[in-house]
Amino acid sequence: MKNILVINSGSSSIKFQLFKMPEAKVEASGLVERIGLEDATIHYKTEKVNHEERIKIPDHSVGLREISRLLMDEKNGVIKNAADIDIVGHRVVHGGAAFSDTILIDKAVKNKIKDLFNLAPLHNPPNYTGIEVAENIFPKAKQVAVFDTAFHQSIPVKAHKYAIPNEFHEKYRIRLYGFHGTSHKYVHTKTLEYLAKPVSKVITVHLGNGCSITAINDGKSVDHSLGFGPVNGLIMGTRSGDIDQSVIFYLVEKLGYTLPEVSELLHKKSGMLGLTGFSDLRNIEEEASKGNKDCMLALEMNAYRIKKYIGSYVAAMNGIDALVFTAGIGENSSTLRRMVCSDMEYLGINIDSNKNNIRSKDIRLISPENSKVDVLVVPTNEELEIARQAYQLLKV
Repeated sequence: MKNILVINSGSSSIKFQLFKMPEAKVEASGLVERIGLEDATIHYKTEKVNHEERIKIPDHSVGLREISRLLMDEKNGVIKNAADIDIVGHRVVHGGAAFSDTILIDKAVKNKIKDLFNLAPLHNPPNYTGIEVAENIFPKAKQVAVFDTAFHQSIPVKAHKYAIPNEFHEKYRIRLYGFHGTSHKYVHTKTLEYLAKPVSKVITVHLGNGCSITAINDGKSVDHSLGFGPVNGLIMGTRSGDIDQSVIFYLVEKLGYTLPEVSELLHKKSGMLGLTGFSDLRNIEEEASKGNKDCMLALEMNAYRIKKYIGSYVAAMNGIDALVFTAGIGENSSTLRRMVCSDMEYLGINIDSNKNNIRSKDIRLISPENSKVDVLVVPTNEELEIARQAYQLLKV
């Protein structure tokens, strides 16, 4: 029996769960959200307590130390000391060409993760911070990395190769890698279990502060919206998603931006934040309901981009059996789900308004009975998937 602490550092949040494996019993779980904002919040839950507090959390390092404080708290904690943790499983966003499997972390692995900072500047740095902090807090625990890019290794070359000179692919491994793979893999598996019928062509839509969409055919990822780095594709909280490359040249050559400034603009100042002044969709939906035109347009743009990707993946797979929404926004925003699925009848995609408006933490169908395409909301659990992979790696 192993105590496995899973740390899932996102661009503005840290999700965590402490599992007792192999039973997959959750001893504690929680979320640190809105890191760097004035209203940063920690949620912490065990069988005996459901705790929430607002506290200043300027960065991921502080957030991780607050998590360890709660886990070892004399009154509400679930472990007595750091030695009770056997394994710490880390979500790492970008593994590049170096990592295609779950791996035990050593100095060489850490150095390679650092080398990939520029490809995932919002994620690999906090992922790395999580590893360093966990090594200090839990020095006796094994540290394991699970890579977001691993699930997408099955994407065929016709889909992952860019139309630039071949040497860039062959020599420098510049290609589409894909992200959120742990989430897409998990919700696809849960979808098949739930539907309990032959389903081969599935599109999974992961909507959070970071967003992505995957075409999955016969259990394998065959295309994905994020590419060499996690900034293209869908419109995200602070990331632009797809943009004409000419805009970058214009910013540099005509407006005098430096390349680091362009990177900062596209990664941290664009997306929904750039369109509305808010990065959190809850704020945007609230403002849109009050008639804020910028927020209303941003929601329309967001939904439109998702619809375009759904259409292209239906074409790529020559059909669709199921459409799955997941992650914080995908699971909780009935508004965005409705906007995405409207006027999609030609593709067989419809939703039942009553089902869509029900708030639940359970997997559920939101499409009408006898719908050609099953539309589902499937809560993701990247932490459980990470715990399972870490346990499998070190169970001997």
